[in-house]
Order: sequence, then structure tokens, then C-alpha cells
Amino acid sequence: MLETLERVERSLAEAATLDGKIDYAVALVSALGFTSVVYDYSPVATSHEGELLTPSHLSLRNVPDDMRHLWCDRGYYQRDPVQHMALRSTLPFIWSYRRNRDETALAGYLSDEHQPVARYLRDADLTCGVTVPIHRTRGDMATFTAIRRGARKDFVRDARHHLADFGLVGQLFHEHAYPMLSEKEKRAAPVRLTPRERECLLYSAEGLTAKEIAHRLGRAVPTVTLHINTAIRKLGARNRLHAVILANHYRLLEA
Repeated sequence: MLETLERVERSLAEAATLDGKIDYAVALVSALGFTSVVYDYSPVATSHEGELLTPSHLSLRNVPDDMRHLWCDRGYYQRDPVQHMALRSTLPFIWSYRRNRDETALAGYLSDEHQPVARYLRDADLTCGVTVPIHRTRGDMATFTAIRRGARKDFVRDARHHLADFGLVGQLFHEHAYPMLSEKEKRAAPVRLTPRERECLLYSAEGLTAKEIAHRLGRAVPTVTLHINTAIRKLGARNRLHAVILANHYRLLEA
């Protein structure tokens, strides 16, 4: 590593803002020949059907201006094969979209579904990079990616020498970046429940009936039933038990 672990930690801690921490990360990977950095965070990585969810936070450095719009608003994030691989990996990995089929994690994986992403990155000359998947104990997920614009033929061989360093840098960066995320970013979910709907599902998760919940809340049984049924509809659940399971998946029942 170009800098000691203690130096990296100290520099990340000294950066007072998330932007400052990202700027330091860019400087760190630039010393290894990388030009761009992408950092994203998702409090819930996938829907209950297994589809990737758009991250609640996305930081980009030295990439085209339209990349955020494409990844967050046009569904490119869900088509991004690197993100799919990160979902299933706990180790940092090298990737390449170059047509010579570098021997990387993407070799043999790309399909027609991924072509919009592949074409965009080839056109932007952002074809080669290293991604560090970061899986947290509560099921939330982040990725830290460094990209080398204009990568030479020896990119894969060179990147292998720094793969362990990237793994450490990515994990350290996230540990210092996570406290800087807003509470909304840490709790974002594709479904919004009102406090009363959430409360009724919490009591349902404890096994209480609608009558028992009504007694706890000092509300009429039809009112409680309405809140529960509304939550069921919002979650697309089949019944109350299914709603509790889905709400738990989306971390809507956490304190």
C-alpha cells in the first residue's frame, strides 16, 4: 500500500465531510493510476423479489455528467453486471468491458441485457475497474469502485497487485463514510408506511390481534384494521403475515 493503514484511517477521519472523504479516496486511488471513483450505499440491496434496488446514496467522481441520471433514473443500475456480481461477492474483484475479453469477473458473464451499460462505459472509456463489495450485518450494502480511464493492455495484471489494498481502502472508506450519510439515506425504502401503519404491523409481528392492538393504542378495531389493510396494500402483500415479512425485509419495523 502506498500509505500505511494508520495514515489512511487518520486522513479519512480528519476529512470533516463526506465530500472531503471521497476527495481523499480519489487522491489515494489516483496514486495507483485510477482516475474515477464510484461509491454507493443501499439500506436494502434488493426487493423481496430479488431485484436490485436503486441506491439511496451515490457519489461519483470524474465520470460523465449523465451517469447519475442513467443509473438512478433510467434503470442502468439494475442492468449493471458489476453490481450484480457485488451482490454475490464478499471479495474485491477486477472487471473489464473491453472487447478483447480480459480474464476478469465479467468474462463470459455479459449478456444482451447488459449491453446498454457496456456500450455506455465503452463510449466513456470507463471500461476497466476494481470493485469492493461491502456487506453489513443488517443486510445493507455498499460498493466502492475505482475506474481507470484509458486503461492499457496490462491493466488486469497491474490491478491484481493492488487488489488487497483496494479491499482495505474500500472497507475503511465505508466505515468513515457511513456516519456521514443522512438518516433518510440510511433508512430509504421503496415503500412508505405511516407511523400508525408501522406501529400496527409491529404489534402484528408480536402476534397481537386487531382487537388487542386497538386496546393498546386506544383506537377502534375498524381503525386498526384499516391501518393494517392499507399497509398490506402498500407492500403488495397477500395477508397480514406476508405484510410483516415484507416490512421486515425492507427494515420498516426497526426502531
